[in-house]
Amino acid sequence: MHILVLDKRKKPLMPCHPARARELLREGRARVHRMVPFTIRLVDRLQADSVLQPLRLKLDPGSRTTGLALVREKETVDISTGEIIRTITVLMLLELKHRGHAIRDALTSRRAFRRRRRGNLRYRPARFNNRTRKDGWLAPSLQHRVDTTLAWVKRLMRWAPVMALSQELVRFDTQAMQNPEISGTEYQQGTLLGYEVREYLLEKWGRECVYCGAEHTPLEIDHIHPRSKGGSDRVSNLTVSCHDCNQAKGNRPLEQFLAKHPERIRKILAQAKAPLRDAAAVNSTRWALFQRLKATNLPVEVASGGRTKYNRHRLHISKEHCLDAVCVGHVDAIKNWQQPVLSIKATGRGSYQRTRLTKYGFPRGYLTRSKSAFGFQTGDMVKAVVTKGKKAGIYLGRVAIRASGSFNIQTGNGLAQHIHHRFCTLVQRGDGYGYNLTLLHPALNHGVAEAGEY
Repeated sequence: MHILVLDKRKKPLMPCHPARARELLREGRARVHRMVPFTIRLVDRLQADSVLQPLRLKLDPGSRTTGLALVREKETVDISTGEIIRTITVLMLLELKHRGHAIRDALTSRRAFRRRRRGNLRYRPARFNNRTRKDGWLAPSLQHRVDTTLAWVKRLMRWAPVMALSQELVRFDTQAMQNPEISGTEYQQGTLLGYEVREYLLEKWGRECVYCGAEHTPLEIDHIHPRSKGGSDRVSNLTVSCHDCNQAKGNRPLEQFLAKHPERIRKILAQAKAPLRDAAAVNSTRWALFQRLKATNLPVEVASGGRTKYNRHRLHISKEHCLDAVCVGHVDAIKNWQQPVLSIKATGRGSYQRTRLTKYGFPRGYLTRSKSAFGFQTGDMVKAVVTKGKKAGIYLGRVAIRASGSFNIQTGNGLAQHIHHRFCTLVQRGDGYGYNLTLLHPALNHGVAEAGEY
């Protein structure tokens, strides 16, 4: 992973190799500006004295996790064909984990408490549903995804010379977006043949065999109503199944193949007619994010999920959110993609609620009014060096404070409890996020091995 670099006026310069950053720090030409993501600030250079290469920030928005990739791109012309070849060099991989589900659950609980108090207690006046919402309103759990993603886009724009953006705008079927005139056989048999439909079906049916429920196995496209019996190729008549179930079903109707499982038949038929779950919410979030990205006045490249998967399979890239971001848009070759990934988890900055509630919504305990103790706040990154006792060791991670001075530290190896504040040293103030460095396994070409939390 490259190191972010700023000039002495905190303007972004080109990221450098970690070895180069260590050399600059050792020579006294740089200072540590930020620990995570690690950023240095030069003391003897200005942006005007440096040569900057245009960087591109790529995004793969998701419901729970958004992948981000900071890349340097180089375009060359193939002399034989005259085509432009875009080579991507990965500088930094990030995965942003949203807390939209926690926000949704908190709002649901608060709404239930208020409804109970308003319905059972006379002093709570009725609340009328006569409020209006402005155009483009999103639920708080969805707006959170847009806001946190845009916040990190702006952060990376402050720390690196980002000149362009790429976003996976729509999940399916935008081959026509690349060439609006494409139609007929050329559209059906284009380079993305099968990728759009297959990805849609995998998302719709939960990436498991609809007949036996098998997971983590290669899935094949199957016709619910066989083509030999008059079935069509419409996506509403398609599903996914494992090879054994596909062969066992053959050209038999669904009702005959699952005659002993009527409940599964009803579930499959209902799911076949239903649209993709959460598609409207995810698409509205993507479009809202797209409008916010355009407001940055940077060129925004858009692409589909089918093209992302096509690029990933063609270039033999493993399946990760951050690597999906690398494969967004026009990509011909990718370099340096096997590198550590900075996992960013949105944790929030605390709560205004200063009480614990019973199941009926009434206070049962009061929290301290001060959010800081002994110079620390919950969420700060600290380093604790315990010299003696059962807790002897070095702990680096996110701290949870207590007024008694006995803190908990969440590290990459687990939770360290009851660490006294006098052993703690502040590393970085809490910013509402937790950080964890992970490694892409080079041998298995997929999966993540934990390397430590920061």
